[in-house]
Amino acid sequence: MPNPLSKERKSYLKKQKYNKIFITVAQFLILTILIGLWELFARLNIIDSFLMSSPSQISKTIISLFKSGELGKHIFTTLYETLLGFFIATALGTIIALMLWWSDFLRKVLEPYIVVLNSLPKIALGPIIIVWFGAGTKSIVFMAVLITIIVTIITMLNGFLSTDSGKILLMRSLGASKVQILLKLVLPSSLETFISSLKINVGMAWIGSIMGEYLVSKQGIGYLIVYGGQVFRLDLVMASTVILCALASLMYLGVSLLEKLLIKK
Repeated sequence: MPNPLSKERKSYLKKQKYNKIFITVAQFLILTILIGLWELFARLNIIDSFLMSSPSQISKTIISLFKSGELGKHIFTTLYETLLGFFIATALGTIIALMLWWSDFLRKVLEPYIVVLNSLPKIALGPIIIVWFGAGTKSIVFMAVLITIIVTIITMLNGFLSTDSGKILLMRSLGASKVQILLKLVLPSSLETFISSLKINVGMAWIGSIMGEYLVSKQGIGYLIVYGGQVFRLDLVMASTVILCALASLMYLGVSLLEKLLIKK
């Protein structure tokens, strides 16, 4: 039989539950108030609705895109490019980080190049990427991978290197091989770092795919933003931005759910 919770523990858990509810309600209220003020100021002409649009106009634009069938096509295109870039960059970045952890020589040789690539504005490589991969999906996915992979390598490598050195020495003294140390200690202890890397990669992958769509796309959320700006349809720009925020939030929520499954706190 499990031990019953003490009154203090029950009180603490109850407070934590109410605290989460209050935080959620406060977040919802802040968002509601901001949207309400935005709509009110637009209707009262306190702000220029042509330049700033309004929640009602954004809603009409999204509904119009949905009814025309354009919304699903653009969402699918950007989501496909982003997810593909996200998974490729995460997998390759983690593998490269493992190789750098495994070999001190390789890490010391490649570290300056990683630092330079991380500081390089990736948009500057846009014309080269288009020449290499053509004006299509491949260029956009490559841009997403390029932006995401360096961050993944740096984050995961730091996680691997921060493994408790005392535990590593203990395993070595007991005759453990480097593979056993990796599988039994380094990888499990880096799980939280991996989840943190996934959360970072969500934003980086979206940045990469939208940046790629700015350069070469003929459809997608980034294309809608560029097109809306070119024809001065700022309601379309705002609507596309709202859709982008919603998609990124859902992707981040997916990573958070994965964190709860893998990491028991």
